[in-house]
Amino acid sequence: MAKLTPPVLRGDTWYLVRRVPGRYAQIEPRQKVRVSLATDSREVADAKAPMVWQQMIEAWEARLAGDTSDAQGRFDAAKDIAQSRGFRYLPAAKVARLPTEELVNRIEASVDSRGNVDPVTADALLGAVQAPELTVSKALDKFYEVEAVRVKGKSADQLRRHKAPRLKATRNFIKVVGDKPLDQITTRDLFDFRQWWQKRVTAGEVEPATANKDMVYLIAMWKPVARDAQLSLKINTDGVMFDEGKKKTRPPFSPAWIKDKLLPGIIRMNGEARGIIEIMVNTGARPSELSALNHETICTDADVPYIHIRPEGRTLKSQFSERFIPLVGISLEAAKRNRTGFPTYADNPALSDTVNKYFEENSLKETPRHTFYSLRHSFESRMLKADFPERLKAELMGHRIQREKYGEIDLEHVRGWLLKIAI
Repeated sequence: MAKLTPPVLRGDTWYLVRRVPGRYAQIEPRQKVRVSLATDSREVADAKAPMVWQQMIEAWEARLAGDTSDAQGRFDAAKDIAQSRGFRYLPAAKVARLPTEELVNRIEASVDSRGNVDPVTADALLGAVQAPELTVSKALDKFYEVEAVRVKGKSADQLRRHKAPRLKATRNFIKVVGDKPLDQITTRDLFDFRQWWQKRVTAGEVEPATANKDMVYLIAMWKPVARDAQLSLKINTDGVMFDEGKKKTRPPFSPAWIKDKLLPGIIRMNGEARGIIEIMVNTGARPSELSALNHETICTDADVPYIHIRPEGRTLKSQFSERFIPLVGISLEAAKRNRTGFPTYADNPALSDTVNKYFEENSLKETPRHTFYSLRHSFESRMLKADFPERLKAELMGHRIQREKYGEIDLEHVRGWLLKIAI
């Protein structure tokens, strides 16, 4: 893009003033544009001008593409055109209910300097462009637009893992029911989908919980998307979910197994993975929390050495997950060897697979149901047997505290408790 001319000051406001490229002469009657940058700061104006110009270019391109037969393309172009004229795109029915002054402004903005109505602009400003059908497949991407705040701050791997089960559920539903518009999905469609899952559950291919997750993900996506698009969902979810029976939990490793089998057995592992395992033993932190540690959050030189679990280029599981955990025993030794953190696994989904595979291949699983995550359950089990106070257990695990929190817990005090169960 050619270098922009500097913003121009008029009174107390800076403006972008630039000649319109010849490419857009057929859809932009002005030879020169003058757009307020809505600031009295030259620094801010210099930063905003390139973005405003780019938006204008995109709007002109949208107008050039405005006669496309692609419904989504035409609708996106209409929204861009409306935005470039200072309006929000609204369907015709809503435009008709606008106050007279705004309606007149929209009509006047559709007329060029020669007094001619630009039909493409008029359609965009008066809501004459039909919105495309919002199908099941489109609802997935739309969900991440409508609920962008839910994934704000997530790392690339966290976002991938957030999308994966929702993409799977979407594909499964389309395979069974089809890529229907959301407002045409019926309760019968949901039960057809349930019947497909029931055959797989009955055949022993999957657990009921797996089928339920698909239902939960789909409905949780469709509701906010339909609400944003002002669509009415015609579904009743009563009786759709499967009874999951007694929930299976991962068993904890016993202290004896950790000391006599597990720790001697991981000596040959790569240094970072081994370090994460050893820190997990006496902190109970989640694998993703440990892999994100770095030189700022591993503090081995403090009077009470500790790790600080906090957002590091990623989000935490909940607001209760940020916490300080004193380092004791094998965990302190591992932290001293890995003071700069674990760059190999900082945002790498391979950690759990790597550890679980090593446990399997080296006979380090106490039972077939034991996994890497069982170390977290072991830490919690040891706290329970040592009669840790409920609040202390919750804070160390990063769980919700079931009553209002008062005061802070001293790290020296916490270390005293941890020394009782340290390995």
